[in-house]
Amino acid sequence: MSEVWSKEDEVAILDMIDKWVENDVRPIAKEYDQEDKYPHQLVEQMKSLGLFGATISQDYGGMGLPASIYAKIVIKVASAWMAPGGIFNSHLIQASLIERCGTEEQKARILPRMVEGELRGGIALTEPNAGSDLQAIRTTAVRDGDDYIINGAKTWITNSLHGNSLAVLVKTNTDIEPRHKGTSMFFIETKDADDNYLPGIEVIKMKKLGYRAIDTCEVVFTNFRVPADNLVGGEEGKGFIQAVGGLELGRINVAARGAGIAKGAMELAVRYAQERETFGKPIANHQAIQLKLGEMATKVEAARLLIEQAANKYDSGERCDMEAGMAKYFGSEAGVFCANEAMRIFGGYSYSVEYDIERFYRDAMLMCIGEGTNEMQRIIISKQLVERYKI
Repeated sequence: MSEVWSKEDEVAILDMIDKWVENDVRPIAKEYDQEDKYPHQLVEQMKSLGLFGATISQDYGGMGLPASIYAKIVIKVASAWMAPGGIFNSHLIQASLIERCGTEEQKARILPRMVEGELRGGIALTEPNAGSDLQAIRTTAVRDGDDYIINGAKTWITNSLHGNSLAVLVKTNTDIEPRHKGTSMFFIETKDADDNYLPGIEVIKMKKLGYRAIDTCEVVFTNFRVPADNLVGGEEGKGFIQAVGGLELGRINVAARGAGIAKGAMELAVRYAQERETFGKPIANHQAIQLKLGEMATKVEAARLLIEQAANKYDSGERCDMEAGMAKYFGSEAGVFCANEAMRIFGGYSYSVEYDIERFYRDAMLMCIGEGTNEMQRIIISKQLVERYKI
């Protein structure tokens, strides 16, 4: 459970993040996005701000923030530039996995280093043939003495180029039924002390439409050795349950990033609508524009409230896959809607890279796909709905 945070603490933290976003994040967003250049200086600032330990328990040196405060941080960052949130989000999903499912020895060994940003990483689930269907993964780990030998490929893995650790979902038993009982999770360090990849790992950077400047890669394992002590929880066959159990926090984060995109796009549109004039008056005075702005504002607020509901349930320790699914679905769709409507409000200028709105438009669609597609979210919501109202 998260530690108790007062309202004064929350205000102070959010004020600190506000200043960081305005002074350091927003000014470099356009340049780094267009050049697809990794923001090393932001990573160092994230270390100083404590973001790499944001949701890690204070027992291990982290801040122990509740999801409710964490989500507000993510919205603030994403309203200026969505991509940097992925650096600490993927890292914290990995940390959550270790804290929830790791052995006491693993927690004590790994989490303090993650808090400091000495270890930075993500979670490697997706494969070229397995996205939403994690039971279909083909990456294998075979026991060999005190090690396991991993072979296979993961794709769309954040923090795999500039980070140095991953939580990797593998098959340790390819014959067992149901298939999920044959999956296991390993914590691996991917680099040595000199920042060189360990033998058996190849990382290939992927070029993307949006979500630029952040390292998203294919990771190939060829006879990669990992100590058996790094089997998360110390027991085979638990990987699938461990993976899906951590998706609630990830989906709250993606919902918050979608809501941040929606909020940022709306704010850009409101400002531009007051600056741009047609037919002798600001376009904000035209009813067609007013209708767009009104719906954008409503979706932003509705997304915020759904995220707050999901985060509060998560913080209370209740099951919240339905609420997190709703928040992720609506928040990400709100991001797409607001970015699209803002493009129309900007008109022809929306196609110019001189205006930030085109970045919001490119980044928005990823939130509908990442952490489980929105089609999957609706299926999850439906199943939980039937379960809760079973006759």
